[in-house]
Amino acid sequence: MTETPQGQTPNQLPGVGQYQSVIPASTGIKKVLAPVAGFGVTLNSFFSPTVTEQYPFEKVPTKPRYHGRHQLNRYPDGLEKCIGCELCAWACPADAIYVEAASNADLPDGEHVSPGERYGAVYQINYLRCIFCGLCIEACPTRALTMTNEYELAGPTREELIFEKEDLLAPLRDGMLAAPHPMVEGTTDGDYYRGEVTRPTQAQVDWVAQNRPQDPTLEAARKAVESNKVVQP
Repeated sequence: MTETPQGQTPNQLPGVGQYQSVIPASTGIKKVLAPVAGFGVTLNSFFSPTVTEQYPFEKVPTKPRYHGRHQLNRYPDGLEKCIGCELCAWACPADAIYVEAASNADLPDGEHVSPGERYGAVYQINYLRCIFCGLCIEACPTRALTMTNEYELAGPTREELIFEKEDLLAPLRDGMLAAPHPMVEGTTDGDYYRGEVTRPTQAQVDWVAQNRPQDPTLEAARKAVESNKVVQP
């Protein structure tokens, strides 16, 4: 950048012509009202009718892609999609997510919380920090983390705005078996990722019936297997 000599403006430099504005100068009434033209929006709003939203008695639906409270999703057989990879925590610009992974191999009797090697043992989102940017759901490799349309997240204490895994897990749909339980026999985690698992199997139902006979999800899963019903995740 060329520096101007002390005491000279750019227009006074040799070879530089006098500056001329390309915007026509105001004349007449327009020139008289120019100093108060900035109040035009204010005056327009002043005489416009007031629109009051009757929240919370009348709630306006959000847009379909609104970024609200997060949700940890499940597969159709009930296993969790989160594999504890922590990519969501790394992608979060506000450092609002904390994840601790654990190994499915450490669970007894071939149990799995999620397909594959690991699962999210601890999952926290601090909504005092979260800016709802959605970078975490873009980073998730298994589509375990998505964002709902829920926006009412106020709470009386700071502690209540730190959501734990139990607060974020999607509810079990009819036909899903509560984890932990074995994966569908003969499958790998890749089969789950490709959407090839669409319901619990009889072997999974029998395993839960033997190990957790009082499980409240057992009866609905048994009916889903008998009817060959596809369970929507």
